[in-house]
Amino acid sequence: MKDQKIVIIDYDAGNIQSVKYAFERLGITPVVSNDEEVIRSADKVIFPGVGEAAWAMNSLRKNGLDQLIPQLTQPVLGICLGMQLMCESSEESNTKGLGIFPLKVKRFTNERKVPHMGWNQLEELKGSLFKGVSEMEFAYFVHSYYVPSSSETVASCNYILNFSASLQKDNFYACQFHPEKSGEVGVRILENFINL
Repeated sequence: MKDQKIVIIDYDAGNIQSVKYAFERLGITPVVSNDEEVIRSADKVIFPGVGEAAWAMNSLRKNGLDQLIPQLTQPVLGICLGMQLMCESSEESNTKGLGIFPLKVKRFTNERKVPHMGWNQLEELKGSLFKGVSEMEFAYFVHSYYVPSSSETVASCNYILNFSASLQKDNFYACQFHPEKSGEVGVRILENFINL
């Protein structure tokens, strides 16, 4: 586990440092890079993100990362905005995404406070990312946009409505919540990803 090469994609989007620290606490020093060869050579790739969808997609395009990410064959983990950008499109600034997941990201209605911020429960857990994680465990969320439930949903959460807390398709995994800020549950999920 410890000798794996973990690469965090660097495209100036938000939460890179906290993700890096989370892996360092697990005894792994990840590489932060936007270089295609470095990313392709990784055992595992982390695609983080905090910020605005259109700006983030423009940032990815500058380095050709929008072309690279969907081609990756090793396990890739998208976090928060990273998960949303892996979808087909987002209502945020009417943004075209990477199209890895054939899903459209929608904005929460204002029935309750938006953004959805804080601890919320994970339900309907499926697959290897959630090995050893119990139903209704809490994870930390901060988002105004959500991915509807679909056949790619491997964890759900409820805020205003049921939505995808996590997605998986082939070698692509994604979390709407922040595993790096989700305490012991987040640690377990990151360890499961490393052990894939």
